[in-house]
Amino acid sequence: MKIPRMTVITLGVSDLARSTAFYREIFSTQPITENEGVTFFPLPGVWLSLYPLEKLAEDIGKEVKLSKPGTFRGITLAYNARSKEDVSHIFVRAGVVGAHIAKAPQDTFWGGYSGYFSDPDGHYWEVAWGPMFDFSEHGDLRFKA
Repeated sequence: MKIPRMTVITLGVSDLARSTAFYREIFSTQPITENEGVTFFPLPGVWLSLYPLEKLAEDIGKEVKLSKPGTFRGITLAYNARSKEDVSHIFVRAGVVGAHIAKAPQDTFWGGYSGYFSDPDGHYWEVAWGPMFDFSEHGDLRFKA
């Protein structure tokens, strides 16, 4: 059996209520809370789950070592926008709701336009536009033919 796609991304968070409020504003949508203590945001193609960091580590097992808050974990989440203007608008909104703007949007060496912000727990998001990308009728990212 193979894993044909990703269905849920879970972020370990230090304050579930704060992170839920942050992502509610970023996504402009209400979350689904299935069980007490976890928040789900159903997004096209994948759900984002927020779960208290210590509980997530406990669920994985004893081998997990928590990193210091604010430490770069070597992973980013990304959203590809349909235009440079959309990237800029998203950064304005992210700043209003308290995101840390790590790198303001700018032209890139690969011909696109992107920047990075982080959420209250230091999870980094890249928001990018690239001329080589296109979207399916359902909004799925793909390379232009």
